[in-house]
Formats: sequence, structure tokens, C-alpha cells
Amino acid sequence: MTSPDRYAVIGNPIAHSKSPEIHARFAAQTGQNLSYERLLAPLDGFAATVREFVAHGGRGLNVTVPFKLEAFEMATALTKRADAAGAVNTLRFDGDVILGDNTDGIGLVNDIVANAGVPLAGKRILLLGAGGAARGVILPFLEQSPAALTIANRTVGKAFELAQRFSGGSHIAIDACAFGELKDRFDLIVNGTSAGLSDDMPAVPASLFHPGVLVIDMVYGKEPTRFMQFAAQHGAATRDGLGMLVEQAAESFFVWRGVRPDTAPVLAALRALLQA
Repeated sequence: MTSPDRYAVIGNPIAHSKSPEIHARFAAQTGQNLSYERLLAPLDGFAATVREFVAHGGRGLNVTVPFKLEAFEMATALTKRADAAGAVNTLRFDGDVILGDNTDGIGLVNDIVANAGVPLAGKRILLLGAGGAARGVILPFLEQSPAALTIANRTVGKAFELAQRFSGGSHIAIDACAFGELKDRFDLIVNGTSAGLSDDMPAVPASLFHPGVLVIDMVYGKEPTRFMQFAAQHGAATRDGLGMLVEQAAESFFVWRGVRPDTAPVLAALRALLQA
């Protein structure tokens, strides 16, 4: 039997990553001969770690914090969505070409549309945050033809900057504002701020949350985040970021192998492991 193709997730820290579990299940399901590991890179040694990985036969990498911007700079070719995001979470090595992609946004869209069963066409979307996580989902959202997209951020200048960046090539209304200026008029609310990582709350009005609104936090854990709990107390439907994690991994798998795995059983298995 030939040696398996090597893939990995690179980050710092990295021990917590669920990616090896996800990709092992994808490989078993699709009959792909590959190995997938965790790769801890020194904070000042991302490029050197990548080069060593490639020199030892590495075929592709998932990139997590804090290296997505460095991966963007290292890529010699970019997909449209990676270019729009200004960050890369997937690298594919083809000879001298380093392809950079960003599968985070399409992962979130696929989770909402396919797994949650919520179409985004004609919907009013609120995106909280203007950092890398938020930036990566804007183009995939716009490609779903929502009625409007609002970007809200604690530092309103960053939200305006993002809205302006994406407004040029879109016929969809893109607004920007501060958290406190938000009014109750959204069908989908996505928390892309770093608040979820510290289980904090973005300072948004409670009136945003009510029955009929789907609220998503990009992070996940055994228990719902404080943000999700607050939204649910006001009647909103809530969803964490585990589905996004599995769906972005499936998109990376497709970029590398040209095969699209079935995500439903993998998501169910991960959810069970998380609750165990």
C-alpha cells in the first residue's frame, strides 16, 4: 500500500483542535488514503514550519489562529474568497504553487442553509464584529443574495471600512454602525466578535432577539455561550459554531482531494463527543 498523503492543521496553540478527528472521519467515509496531524508552529516560525512540512511530503494545511494572515502572505495564488477575506485558512501545495483559500465563510453558509435549513436569499443579516472571522464570511453571505447586510462593531470605523470594501462589487445594501445604534430588523444575527472566546457579550440591544430570528455564535463548546443563552431567553433560535467547523473542514477536504464528504454523520458524532 502506498504511503498516505500528509495533511495537518497548523496553529499555536493547537492541542485543542478537532480537525484531525473530523478529517479522519472524512477519509474513512470517502476511502481517501491520507494522514492528518496537529502541527504546533512557534509564534515567530510559521513560514519555516510550513516549508519543513512541505519538504517532508506535506500536501495541504488547515491554518488556525494566529497564522491566517501569514498564510495569506505566503500563498502564491489566491481564490476569490481568500482574496476578499484577506486571510487564508487552507493551503494546498501543488509543485511550486501554494494555493491559499478561505473556507470559513462558505462553511458557515453551508451550515445555515443545509444543516439549519434556513435559506439566506432575501434575508436581513446582521454581522457582529469586523475582524478576521467576520471578514471571511461577507462574500459568501453576499453570494446568497440577502436583502441587506449590516456590519456592527465596537470600533465603528472598522465596520465602515469593511462595508465600503464590499459595497463596490455588490448591488446588496451594506450598512455599518456601532453596537448601540442597532435597531430590531434582522432575520439572522451572527456573532463574529472575539467576545464568544471569553464568553463575554457584545453590547447590543436586547430588542434584537425575539422569535423568528436565528442567532449564531461562531464559537462552540459543551454549553451554549452567554450570547446564545441571552438570545434564547428572548425567544430567538440559536446555533453554535460546531457546524461551521465541520462544513469549513469539508470544503478544505474538497479543495485538497476533489471529493465532497457527507458532513451530517460527522457533525452528529462530534456533537455527541462534545456532550459526553
